[in-house]
Amino acid sequence: MGIIKKAIAVSCAAAGLFSMTACGKESKKTNEKVVLNVWKMEDEAFLQKMADEFVEHYKNEADIEVILGNKPEHSKTEYIQENPDDSADVLYFADDQLDQLYNAGYLLPMTENKDQIIADNGGRYTDIISCVSRELKLYACPITAGNGYFLYYNAKYLNEEDVKTLDGILEVAEKNNKYFAMDWSSGWYTYSFFGGAGLKAEANPGGTFNFCDWNATDPEYQYKGIDVAEAMLDISKSKGFKNIDSFIDGATDDSIIAFVSGQWDAESLSAVWGDDMRATKLPTYTVAGDQVQMSGFMGYKYVGVYANTKYPEWAVKFAEWVSNYDNQVARFEVTGECPSNVEAKKAESVQASPAVVALGEQAEFSVRQKLTDAYWTPTSVLGSILAAGNPDNRDLQKLLDETVEQITVK
Repeated sequence: MGIIKKAIAVSCAAAGLFSMTACGKESKKTNEKVVLNVWKMEDEAFLQKMADEFVEHYKNEADIEVILGNKPEHSKTEYIQENPDDSADVLYFADDQLDQLYNAGYLLPMTENKDQIIADNGGRYTDIISCVSRELKLYACPITAGNGYFLYYNAKYLNEEDVKTLDGILEVAEKNNKYFAMDWSSGWYTYSFFGGAGLKAEANPGGTFNFCDWNATDPEYQYKGIDVAEAMLDISKSKGFKNIDSFIDGATDDSIIAFVSGQWDAESLSAVWGDDMRATKLPTYTVAGDQVQMSGFMGYKYVGVYANTKYPEWAVKFAEWVSNYDNQVARFEVTGECPSNVEAKKAESVQASPAVVALGEQAEFSVRQKLTDAYWTPTSVLGSILAAGNPDNRDLQKLLDETVEQITVK
């Protein structure tokens, strides 16, 4: 069954992801001209295909034109503030942008099919719904639940026992003159060490400043910040460790046999490693003599509607369209991004993905990224220094103190 036909059938039977106008009532031909501007945050060809199908589906109700445009992913709120009349009608955004957009009053609540959208994504009390809900109102439609990372490894060199610990992975890498790779220049990944050791970095509820205790020295902490920093230095000394931000070339030339990344590398890696490609949760690593499970960030992507759109009804319909069951499965098949829709996650093609399985395994040990922009630069500097082996022999406690001071600036 084609995407459009199946989407209509599923939605109507469930009392719908689409409006009752589309499913249960006779459409009325109108001369209404609708122009929807969409700020994209996904594969352009796929988004264009969904837009074309949307226009075709509703052609007997309105003359619809969908215009795709780009705006920097991390500056939507600032752009709208400076150009309030030039906002797109439909906004794609990651979960860490929700507070800014909501606090500025830029998101229109989803009302018509709210209960169905909530049910399709696991219910009101799931994190993906609570993240985008305020005062019992839903402010966007979830589209993916796979913005997280895990371990890829090459089964030609590593087995399931090896990858349980980072020590085991590094030992195999060293013996074979290969590498375990990870990007420590990004605080997105270096969080996994501190978070795993029970240390926190997160924004306050209003999303205006950060809390961070990576420099903890109090006896009440099982692991101090310096314990984690020393553990990372020990890893960096291994001949089997490489700090880089792109992994496929190393996998291709057979120098990298394991690395930390997300579903976005699955398709390219499968073409390189073939049947030897494996994925699983992050390993444990050694902290103060103990094996500690590495943590991680996880997140979601949404599509919402600008509160001041000229076409609220049609903008909401479009948001529901691109986030429906069929388009979530199709999105996965095009981009590898894990669906948020609970039924879409069960689709055969989705369940066949090692990356999706690994995301599920790691989810138990991950937290949603909730940070302000102040977090990123100091954590990049810290990770880069530790990855390089602390070449200037900085005092680690002072280094952590400076990092935390910058992360928590108000």
